[in-house]
Amino acid sequence: MKKSMYSHKKILIIGGTGTIGRYLVEELLQHNPNVIRIFSRDEYKQFEMQQELFEYQNIRYLIGDVRDEKRLLRAMEDIDFVFHLAAMKHVPSCEYNPFEAVQTNVLGTQNVIQAALTAGVKKVLFTSTDKAIAPTNTYGATKLTAERLISAAQYQKGPKQTVFSSVRFGNVMGSRGSVIPLFKKQILENHRVTVTDSNMLRYMMTPLQAIKLMLEANDMALGGEVFVLKMPVIKLNDLVEILIEEVTEKYSLNKNIEVKQIGLRPGEKMYEELMTEDEIRIALETKNMYIIKTPYTGNKNYNDAYPIKKTPVVSSDQVIDKEILRNWIEQERLIK
Repeated sequence: MKKSMYSHKKILIIGGTGTIGRYLVEELLQHNPNVIRIFSRDEYKQFEMQQELFEYQNIRYLIGDVRDEKRLLRAMEDIDFVFHLAAMKHVPSCEYNPFEAVQTNVLGTQNVIQAALTAGVKKVLFTSTDKAIAPTNTYGATKLTAERLISAAQYQKGPKQTVFSSVRFGNVMGSRGSVIPLFKKQILENHRVTVTDSNMLRYMMTPLQAIKLMLEANDMALGGEVFVLKMPVIKLNDLVEILIEEVTEKYSLNKNIEVKQIGLRPGEKMYEELMTEDEIRIALETKNMYIIKTPYTGNKNYNDAYPIKKTPVVSSDQVIDKEILRNWIEQERLIK
């Protein structure tokens, strides 16, 4: 067991049955917490988790929705740390149902804030996205608003001791609704892969990389800041080629798989960003992340942090080696 700030503590993971939630649960179990409460509205995925993690007696499964503040408050009773992962994330769904995205991503986040203050939680970490920077779609706009709510909560909390912060990262390989399971399904069923643009560059990381940096950010959090993880950049075409090679070999398929470009979806960008120009001017940098300081709480001191030396820009010279990407996919068994 690892000795850490989570040892013998009580933890609530909101949206704990999603991909990141499941990896986070498995990691935190190694820290010997008193209890981990899984909060989500998906009873079937909770059932699946119960079957997989049946040997752990310190996990509780709570059905609920972030839109219900009273239910959140009950879930947070005696809780030390909250990880807020729940969201509507699918870009086309949010575009077609914008107010549903607002109710979950914005109003739901405010409910988390209010419940955490009432319950006296020690720390709340909100997971955001690179799509929140100069958003071109509803999903990004709701996540940006939620980020601002989290930062403002630090200023508005009065004498309450809860520390609020956000962590911003990009696409997580293998997560629900992401391209790896989608491409695998297309290869197996249609012998064809549809891509928006094969030259598209994306910030993308494995689930274990995301969890490691999330916990590092939460440990550093002093209040109100947004932590931006330094994420690998991949070329979509490299990912497509690897998946075609790996899936056809694993399932003994004919390797003649068609790749069809279908163009950008509504609200989709060709290149994502990590921060705005204004954020870059005030941000600090560490080995693994950038720290966007809040305007609400003045100067904060972070160990090993320094002003940004080089402006982070997505470019083709940052793209990771194709074989490194292949190794990550194999190591974390992302093609199941």
